Amino acid sequence: MPGFISEKRRLTESSMCFSNHSKDAHETRSQAVNDCYVPILPGLPDDVAKLCLALVPRTSFPTMGAVSNLWRSFIRSKEFITIRKQVGLLEEWLYVLTIDDEGKESQWEVLDCFGNRDRILPPMPGEFKMGFGVLVHHGKLLVMAGRTVSDGAASPTADVYQYDSSLNRWSKLSSMNVARYDFACAEVGGMIYAVGGYGLDGESLCSAEVYNPDTDEWTLIESLRRPRWGCFACGFEGKLYVMGGRSSFTIGNSKFVDVYDPDNHSWCKMKNGCVMVTTHAVLGKKLYCMEWKNQRKLAVFNPDDNSWDTIPVPVTGSLSIGFRFGILDGKLLLFSIKHEPGYRTLLYDPEAAPGSEWKTTDIKPSGSCLCSVTMKA
Repeated sequence: MPGFISEKRRLTESSMCFSNHSKDAHETRSQAVNDCYVPILPGLPDDVAKLCLALVPRTSFPTMGAVSNLWRSFIRSKEFITIRKQVGLLEEWLYVLTIDDEGKESQWEVLDCFGNRDRILPPMPGEFKMGFGVLVHHGKLLVMAGRTVSDGAASPTADVYQYDSSLNRWSKLSSMNVARYDFACAEVGGMIYAVGGYGLDGESLCSAEVYNPDTDEWTLIESLRRPRWGCFACGFEGKLYVMGGRSSFTIGNSKFVDVYDPDNHSWCKMKNGCVMVTTHAVLGKKLYCMEWKNQRKLAVFNPDDNSWDTIPVPVTGSLSIGFRFGILDGKLLLFSIKHEPGYRTLLYDPEAAPGSEWKTTDIKPSGSCLCSVTMKA
């Protein structure tokens, strides 16, 4: 190095070699540290710079993400969502998957907190699928597995795609260990679980697996004691609840509830569940369900004592109308499956005074609702 070229003091060959290597290694490490560090915004401490980026309007996120890999990485991180939450800038959005009248073309549309359609998402990657799992994790929409249909034959897939609302784009995540459709999925403790469903050749599955978003890895966990399909799942108090659907150990639909404890890595069973659930949503600390045989009542599950209650649904429009659920501003929306002239969406407010829980609203998707999820970003 230049510093050694101008060295005036004479050294022995052995000490010269030792001195050169030691100093060279030290300076190389120092230089590497300096080269690795790149400030988010030059001239500002990173904590201040991160706050500045978090204060930028949401509509500018895709543009910000194109500035540099460092900015894009920060915008996609959990820390970015946390900072926006701390400064009160998180906005609530309803993502609704709609399908055309022919049942062939679907699209995700985004409704703001007032129910106005804000935008349409870019098309989901891959072939048209059904029976997939959907959930939201840290401002990102995950669409998992499902089945494609070709010439009347169903082919399950293990593909997992993620939509990043900050960058307005889809990306592919690690695939599941088991291709499946019509399965249950939910988030518990920051981890994402997929349970049961159908597999290859229509085989009913008892396998279960968990996804770690930090490592982008799926890991198989203890299987159910019996295959289960057409079921759904939700998380309460750090545990995974799987209910509804069918089981190979029951005739018809299953009333059993399978409960997985991540701390003990084990399943247990309850006998107090819903049966033929057409739609469900978790609001607060309760699970709201609608069963196929009685779509004029909400079935409400309280995990504190494993009890169920029922709430009558007011009659508006046709008695044959089915529903899909949505959640906005702490209220439950009942979207009509059928589009009838003049129909308004039912809204249930669990915090309203007795007798005034039900109202109607103009909030509704532009087409038939397959499912919806609420995102804060």
